[in-house]
Amino acid sequence: MQHQSVNQYLRDHIRTVPNWPTPGVQFRDITPLLQEPKVFRVLIDAFVHRYMDPSMRPDVVAGLDARGFILGAVVAYELNIGFVPIRKKGKLPFTTVEETYELEYGSATVELHTDAVKAGDRVLLIDDLIATGGTMMAGKKLLERQGAQVMEGAAIVDLPELGGSQKLRDSGLALFTLVDFSGH
Repeated sequence: MQHQSVNQYLRDHIRTVPNWPTPGVQFRDITPLLQEPKVFRVLIDAFVHRYMDPSMRPDVVAGLDARGFILGAVVAYELNIGFVPIRKKGKLPFTTVEETYELEYGSATVELHTDAVKAGDRVLLIDDLIATGGTMMAGKKLLERQGAQVMEGAAIVDLPELGGSQKLRDSGLALFTLVDFSGH
């Protein structure tokens, strides 16, 4: 891997599934990144090395349902900080706050436990992919309503043409992504 960037190495292990879940969609499947131990370690290390830096160190990692749980939990463990899940509505047993956001057809709601973060916590918000940005924006709003500061949004893949990353940056959220897939 000496002659290849981490970003290209990861990109080479992302599977593109044409016409899924609907015709015309090129689905970017990140599961191959998780299946091979070396690739998984390179992926996690790319995040961990960034957030080990004292100036970038979060107090807690928040992961978005569901693939953000896989990444976020491992990154939090490696940084020796806590992890909080932001879940789809109806999955969390304790007192929650919720945020609804628009999808292409209809809407979705995500929830966070009211005691998941404290006012002033610096939170890293993580997911596998940024498409329209709706889920990450909803997560950001939930965390901010609890008084936390979302220091950065992180994802493996950015699909810039869907406008989500620009919308998130316009809202004031710094973003860190490893692989961009432009075009369809």
